[in-house]
Amino acid sequence: MKKWKIWLLGVLLTGLVTACDHNAAPDPISAESTPASPSTETSQPSSEGDEPQGTEAEDDSRPPREGMVRSRLTNEWVDAETANIRPLAVMIPNEKAALPQYNLSKAQVLYEANVEGQMTRLLAIIEDWQDLEKIGNIRSLRLYYAYWAFEWDAFLVHFGGPFYINDLMAQETTESVDGNLSVNEAAFFRTSDREMPHNAFANGRDLREAIDRLGYSLNYRGLSDEQHFQFASKAEPNDLSQYSDAVVATYIDMTNCYPQTRCRFEYNPEDGLYYRFQHVYGTADGPHMDGATGEQLCFKNVIVQFTKHEDLGEGYLAFQCHDTTRDGWYFTNGRGIHIHWEKLSDYGATRYYDDNGDEIVLNTGKTMICIVEDGDSFLYQ
Repeated sequence: MKKWKIWLLGVLLTGLVTACDHNAAPDPISAESTPASPSTETSQPSSEGDEPQGTEAEDDSRPPREGMVRSRLTNEWVDAETANIRPLAVMIPNEKAALPQYNLSKAQVLYEANVEGQMTRLLAIIEDWQDLEKIGNIRSLRLYYAYWAFEWDAFLVHFGGPFYINDLMAQETTESVDGNLSVNEAAFFRTSDREMPHNAFANGRDLREAIDRLGYSLNYRGLSDEQHFQFASKAEPNDLSQYSDAVVATYIDMTNCYPQTRCRFEYNPEDGLYYRFQHVYGTADGPHMDGATGEQLCFKNVIVQFTKHEDLGEGYLAFQCHDTTRDGWYFTNGRGIHIHWEKLSDYGATRYYDDNGDEIVLNTGKTMICIVEDGDSFLYQ
């Protein structure tokens, strides 16, 4: 099946919109008219006091103990056994009725994209999952999330999905644990603290047994790229100082892109992480908390990825995951740069490049990837 068929042969939308400064709030700047990076005066460091303060470099050149290797998801040191086991890719709902989610903070890479009703769902890529007691809650799959899961050769964990996912699910290389299938029922459980469909969860032990029953390989199959991201070490982090046009970005507001979720990120210079806020229990911008750990979700890297999309009817969306022509933004350590991205095959990694054509270097740690519809804009300052 050709990659663009994820669109179901729909008409592609045009006109890419990039980020604009939060304070200046200018009209959205189109990709055709914008320079390589924003030129609004308030986006740039105006004085030495505006510069985000970095954290003291940590020497992580040696593993904490013998038998550890670098994680392909975060570049952090993990046990070799953990690194060799394929991750989960769990479909997580994100409306208020679904909160709190459990063990979402354990995701090394987290994707967010719109689904029907301008609500978002999350795809959590979790590396060390076998001992987790409660994962979820878990909802149905949309086609575009599958292509992002393929990049990590991950096991898709979901509860069914609309009819148009069937062909992709039937492909020999697609390996999923679908809670709608009787063979997988034992891998999931429902709780009584909330109403269906927001009360379905799984645990790592039962998912492992389901994967074994299905005859899936627990170890990587060689389908995805072994090196997905380029990483800087903690000892020599990427502060984006090599880019003269890098912008200060200690606040990233995605409300225009995700009007129901209304999420935003705030940079903490003490630990160098972006902390996630969104609607929580009726408030517009409470911290996004993990019900299992009590931790607020936070990330070392935030990527905003503009993507062509189409409305398929009945509210269902399609995103063009395979492309070579789109752009976005990369934020880390309180700064940001304009980027371009490409994805050439189902299992090939999405690659991100700076405006010089060089692949960007992420910092060691977790990554949030915000998939944004063409025509939308987000704010930063």
